[in-house]
Amino acid sequence: MTRPPTAAQRRVIDAADPATGRLRGGTEAQLAALVRLGLAFRHPRPPHDHFLTPAGHRVREAATDTAPVPEPAAASGVFAARVGGEPEPEAGPARGREVRSAWEGLLELRRMTNADGATERPCGWERTHLVQAAALALEAAGHPPAGAEPDAPGYRVRATPQPEAVAVHAGDPGMLHACAATLERAGWQTGEHTGPRGKGRYLLASPRRV
Repeated sequence: MTRPPTAAQRRVIDAADPATGRLRGGTEAQLAALVRLGLAFRHPRPPHDHFLTPAGHRVREAATDTAPVPEPAAASGVFAARVGGEPEPEAGPARGREVRSAWEGLLELRRMTNADGATERPCGWERTHLVQAAALALEAAGHPPAGAEPDAPGYRVRATPQPEAVAVHAGDPGMLHACAATLERAGWQTGEHTGPRGKGRYLLASPRRV
């Protein structure tokens, strides 16, 4: 980066999806300028969306460190992977495209931020956003998240007191095993455990380092 972005370019950066870095606005000229500055890259596959580079993420995070706390992603209309248990977003092809685009963006983030360029191993962003990262891997693979009802079928991803670990719950044992297989393919290590007082089985999942 040879010079700081302009105010217009900063607005494009600030409007990026906080989870994947996908740029949702901006003219072609603004996007091209961000690429030249090393703050964004153009995805090589259709629809050729633009995503923030690690330098672009740092610019965005530096702004948000001194800005008011934003609304949660789901409330502000920004893409958020479904963790299970929340009201269902509008279903349909548009949601599927958003999920695929977010997953592709995450793989590209892995390629750009892992020292060896590996895409099969989680990156630093995933280690600091464990629940969203695990939920995105599950939703992108087609697993159904649970609805808002307490006994709704589907997966639920929850934070745990353990460092770098999330809990994945699913009422059906077959679905729990399928979630474990998906997470392992996505670069996570999983183990199956029994809940307190024998209440059901769940997965404990952590992103692999090697």
